[in-house]
Amino acid sequence: MRTLIHKIKEAIAGTDFILLLFCVAASIFGIVMVYSATRPAMAEGETVPRDARAMFLAVAIGLVIALAISFIDYNFITKLFPFIGAVCIGMMALLFFIGVGPQERPDAKTWLMVPGTTFFFQPSELMKIGFIITYGMHLELVRDKLDRLFHLVLLLVHAAVPAGLVLLSGDMGSALVFLFIAAVMLFCAGVRLRWFLLGGAAVIASAPFVWRFVFDAVQKDRILGLIYPERYADIMLQQNRGMTAITSGGLTGMGLFHGTLTQIDNAIPEAENDMIFTCIGEELGLIGCAAALGLIVAVVLRCVHIGRRSKAGGTSLMCYGFAAMLAFQTVVNVGMCLMLLPVVGITLPFFSAGGSSNLCVYIGIGLILSIYRFDRETEAVSFRIGNLTPFSNY
Repeated sequence: MRTLIHKIKEAIAGTDFILLLFCVAASIFGIVMVYSATRPAMAEGETVPRDARAMFLAVAIGLVIALAISFIDYNFITKLFPFIGAVCIGMMALLFFIGVGPQERPDAKTWLMVPGTTFFFQPSELMKIGFIITYGMHLELVRDKLDRLFHLVLLLVHAAVPAGLVLLSGDMGSALVFLFIAAVMLFCAGVRLRWFLLGGAAVIASAPFVWRFVFDAVQKDRILGLIYPERYADIMLQQNRGMTAITSGGLTGMGLFHGTLTQIDNAIPEAENDMIFTCIGEELGLIGCAAALGLIVAVVLRCVHIGRRSKAGGTSLMCYGFAAMLAFQTVVNVGMCLMLLPVVGITLPFFSAGGSSNLCVYIGIGLILSIYRFDRETEAVSFRIGNLTPFSNY
């Protein structure tokens, strides 16, 4: 009995409740805002909108998965990186055969239907977590050779594979997320600045090619709309109305469930997804926006803190990569809502509706929790594949 009580106490002590608190608080905040944004579109007889129900279910399942992962030694998880990478690439490949797209973008085959249900899953969200694991392992395995061109090329190819698959499926926003994660992890791994300068020059030099051959007509119009909003009134409707909602909220907002535009069905297209920040601004004002961003920043900083105290270089990079993913998506999403950036279909972590994104964020949180737990008592980990043991004997 004493042994059981001791193990329970150790399990509780090994859980990062600070990170969990920030995540759960952000998710509850997000579910409430999604509920508010989708109330006007509720079907007759519904008491809770479908998007809010799906988000609650995804967060609940994700939280259970995160806690379960937190008890699995990250050394076991990271040793499975070839399998993790293969599964993620396989799921992305399925999109080209059985993928489906939304009604407004049928060409964007970014979803898989879950067999036997009416739910859809977006493999690119899971691939983000898989990429963070595999890229962290790749960097750790070549950490003494990072200045060699051959290994840098291999690392660039590693990043280009998931980014390219996602781009081919029609999701440019997620492709940008992969590239940013890779850049941050390369920088934190110690790749010299000159390589980043060369990379930046290559990006600038390739811009005309990307504009002509990669961007489609809609993507070009969204960029031009920021420069000439009066010429692209139709394409800028979503962002114009979003800005109207944010500015009308003022300091304290119009009140929860009382937003003028938020409470009109489809007044702000994708209000519960890409534009959820506009709903927060209209109904809860600047104070609500600051609270939402504050929770995300707290999660990001906590992940960075756990990465800094990690005893294994690869897992440190994974923490930084996950933090970079959350930070990048937040900056781009808010930039879209404030008409500083074009719409590229990137969700606001913890706040936007979407079962896939919320579920996979918590899978990533589970990895961070595992790193926190098992770095408390273990020495630096060997990343050689062999002697796989899923649970430590702590």
